[in-house]
Amino acid sequence: MPRWIFPLIILTVVIVLVEFYAFQAIKTISKNKIIQFSWLIVSFLVYVNFFYIALTYSRSDGQTPQFQWAVGLLITFLLPKIVLLLFMFGEDIFRGIQKTISVVSSSDTAPLAGRRKFVSQLALGIAAIPFASFIYGIVQGKYNYKVLKYQLSFKDLPAAFDGFTITQISDIHSGSFTNKKKIQYGVDLINQQKSDVMLFTGDLVNNKSDEMNNWIDVFDKLEAKEGKYSILGNHDYGDYMDWESEEAKAQNFQDVKEVHKKIGFDLLLDEHRYLEKDGQKIALVGVENWGKGFNQAGDLERASANIKKEDFKILMSHDPSHWEYKVKENDFNYQLTLSGHTHGLQMGIEIPGWFKWSPSKYAYKQWAGLYEEFGRYINVNRGFGYHAFPGRVGIWPEITVIELKKA
Repeated sequence: MPRWIFPLIILTVVIVLVEFYAFQAIKTISKNKIIQFSWLIVSFLVYVNFFYIALTYSRSDGQTPQFQWAVGLLITFLLPKIVLLLFMFGEDIFRGIQKTISVVSSSDTAPLAGRRKFVSQLALGIAAIPFASFIYGIVQGKYNYKVLKYQLSFKDLPAAFDGFTITQISDIHSGSFTNKKKIQYGVDLINQQKSDVMLFTGDLVNNKSDEMNNWIDVFDKLEAKEGKYSILGNHDYGDYMDWESEEAKAQNFQDVKEVHKKIGFDLLLDEHRYLEKDGQKIALVGVENWGKGFNQAGDLERASANIKKEDFKILMSHDPSHWEYKVKENDFNYQLTLSGHTHGLQMGIEIPGWFKWSPSKYAYKQWAGLYEEFGRYINVNRGFGYHAFPGRVGIWPEITVIELKKA
């Protein structure tokens, strides 16, 4: 049995349950057959489209825009209906309790007239909020680029690097792009930061090197005074699709690495470079992907060979779980780590300086933004592009600017 059959069965059961209660809400507030029929037709088309794409999807094609849109439409229509399910199912439970009490006590505890209609109206009003949010996220949210700026102070930072600025971008996922004008706007916004150095922390493509063909002339315009450096992410290895041969996969991997050169980035493959200024230097360390439980290609010891322990170090490592399990308590002292990978799940709620939540937090301890432990920092960039879900809701695409200060 294919491994996806069981999850698909579970999803089907969930959809049937959700649609049953969602339709109950519509029937309660409107007896208009056209409205009811339209609701059913739209739901039917969304699900048919998703299941058709899911069942005919070939991993040898990589992740196509059609697949992303099928997922996006499913999420956009299904999650708000879960709100309806919670309200209507809760109402059924309450009515059941009332009826039980009525039978046991022989008292009249009939539901208040109109209460179910009120609950349905309330549920639909609340469900409209995530529905509108997901529509916005797909149409515009994925291009709602935010520049986040941090100033970090270190006692051991060489004095010559006091005020040195870094622009970090991550998770471009060029295979998902469809709007060149919007992407060009994002690239222009990156260049407007005029940082000393630019660091890209992995996932240039979804799977295949040719996904960048239409975007090289956009990303090769990225500028930084002291150079541009990059590392690989888990998607750059081509592990998430089926290849006609191991040779084809290996060639694609080589081609992905060549694209970094074409857009002007110095790709660090378990290597380091020294950035020098006024006779002083800091070490820039780049590892291949290392993720907890999968694709642990990165070799931190190899990347740091010939670096002195007392050197100030900036580590580029795509997956923040690397920092959690291998870096933050490392005696070699990596003062600043830059990661990406999580995208903040591309959906959540953020109120700057006060509140931040996404389901991503249940998978990664460090999932978006700046964290500090043991006097060492990690910044988890929310990503420039998008993947799987063709939008962003509340967790916006990010350009990070970090200024280093001498404490």
